[in-house]
Amino acid sequence: MADLLQQHKAIQGEVRDLRVQVTDVTDEQSRADADVEQVKSRQQRDQSMVDSGAISDPKALERMLGELESLAKRISDLEDVELEVMERLEQLQGSLDAGEAQLVVLEGQIDQAKAALATQQAELKTEFTQVQGERAQLASAIPEDLMALYERIREHKGGVAAAALRRKECLGCGLVLNTAELAMVASAPADDVLRCEECSRILVRTSESGL
Repeated sequence: MADLLQQHKAIQGEVRDLRVQVTDVTDEQSRADADVEQVKSRQQRDQSMVDSGAISDPKALERMLGELESLAKRISDLEDVELEVMERLEQLQGSLDAGEAQLVVLEGQIDQAKAALATQQAELKTEFTQVQGERAQLASAIPEDLMALYERIREHKGGVAAAALRRKECLGCGLVLNTAELAMVASAPADDVLRCEECSRILVRTSESGL
């Protein structure tokens, strides 16, 4: 969930920047289009005057023809600029479309992750309630003084107050009992509360203790 949200935030920032760029270049293209149309309009007006024979003075006609030539070059230059702006806009729009598509995919994945998280939370809550009930039932059969000891140890030992003695080793801290210690544990009555000398947890003897 955290990874997906981080990716979404990063791409969202990129998309926001691309939208600004697309808007700027769209405005630039509009200005370029307007420049081309303005010069073309002037070219058409001057060409119409030449074609209609409205200019009788040879020098004036020569100037007009020279101006038409300059206008044609100006239009060519402006159209090159217009084409370059269109290509940039096309690239930016493609990147923007790809980024927005990525956001849609990520948002779907985030929704799926949220649904999975909600399902797991519900399952854990049900399991937690069940385990709490089982624990309460078991705790009711334990003597009060032993239960009080257990709770004190649990508070100071990260929630784990009892550890199995397995193959001569305390599974709470990893201490391996020596022969004398094992002999003492083996000889202790079954209802004695034994403590690990290293971590102070209650030692639980099992068939795998190695006694």
